[in-house]
Amino acid sequence: MVKRQLPRWSELRPLLRVKPPQLNTTERRLSAAHSIADLRAIARRRTPRAVFDYTDGAAEAEISLRRARQAFRNVEFRPSVLQDVSKVDTGRTILGGHSELPFSFAPTGFTRMMNHEGEPAVARVAERAGIPYALSTMGTTSIEDVAAAAPSSRKWFQLYLWRDREASRELVQRAQDAGYEALMLTVDTPVGGARLRDARNGLTIPPELTLKTIADGAMHPAWWFNLLTTEPLSFASFKHWSGTIQELINSMFDPSLNLADLEWLRELWQGPLIVKGIQNADDARRVVERGADAVVLSNHGGRQLDRAPTMLELLPSVREAIGGRAEILLDTGIVSGADIVAAIALGADSCLIGRAYLYGLMAGGERGVQKTVDILRTEIVRTLQLLGVHAIDDLNTTHATLRH
Repeated sequence: MVKRQLPRWSELRPLLRVKPPQLNTTERRLSAAHSIADLRAIARRRTPRAVFDYTDGAAEAEISLRRARQAFRNVEFRPSVLQDVSKVDTGRTILGGHSELPFSFAPTGFTRMMNHEGEPAVARVAERAGIPYALSTMGTTSIEDVAAAAPSSRKWFQLYLWRDREASRELVQRAQDAGYEALMLTVDTPVGGARLRDARNGLTIPPELTLKTIADGAMHPAWWFNLLTTEPLSFASFKHWSGTIQELINSMFDPSLNLADLEWLRELWQGPLIVKGIQNADDARRVVERGADAVVLSNHGGRQLDRAPTMLELLPSVREAIGGRAEILLDTGIVSGADIVAAIALGADSCLIGRAYLYGLMAGGERGVQKTVDILRTEIVRTLQLLGVHAIDDLNTTHATLRH
């Protein structure tokens, strides 16, 4: 028989730990997030459906995005035990400069639509974290204002070539004058992908006030209040647009973009040149031969061509094709620090993250982006320790394999 007795106060007292209330609602909200998936769930609750789906969605049946995430799930780590991992080094050299973490913030369009704090908030977090940040041509803050918001950060400018080449030249010059260290040319968007969530939601830039959006606004009053009471959406590279995102891409982007344009940019831009949107080894070799300092293996987050190659599976052939002549950055499907560790072990030099920090931005503005970095840093450190690896630079193919 179990003998029972009433607990004494002296036994209960050590167990009673009342946490002081968190009065700041944003901090209270973010304290419940322990993963990027948690930030995504918060973002979904706090933003209108059309805005959340613009960030979360992909093209057509979204097969490319699902395959990318499945590839990371298929990675098997190979840990080594009895290693001293009391301290690990997460630093990495990216494009000739030190980064405190092995990833950069990817360029994202219409960022102030997700949260009114927008690109300046993201740039400030990048500055504090010691990582690069790429401003998009489709960003909603000017090149100069982002530079002023984070003057000591490592800033890259992502370029879509306009049909108007002189306008593109002016953008490149503005980025050079504002101190951006690298130019990133995106090459996978000759036309807009079929992003069906956006089409079904009727998303326009800026969002229109319709019966549907007004009803949704009743569910997300803080988002609408911030949108309507702050400076109207403006863009890094043009003044105004009224229409759908696909209409914007198809009217302004140049589908005739080719290798001669890359050579023209190589002559125009004096710093590191990155080509984003590489999806086969031959293209990687061709752009490196014409002066690219880095390639980004990317299918645009699954937002352009559905059934596109899966970047993690493509990585070995690209590494073989270009060797050490250029750096390889990788994006699409990254939702954890373990994913970043896996990509580097399998041959990437570093990674880009986009959706992950946008979830944080939607969940809590600048503090939400900081939460994203904190989560990823914690996961990277823990994964390295459990692998028995002392530094990011020590990762190699002995530490991970991609199972099929």
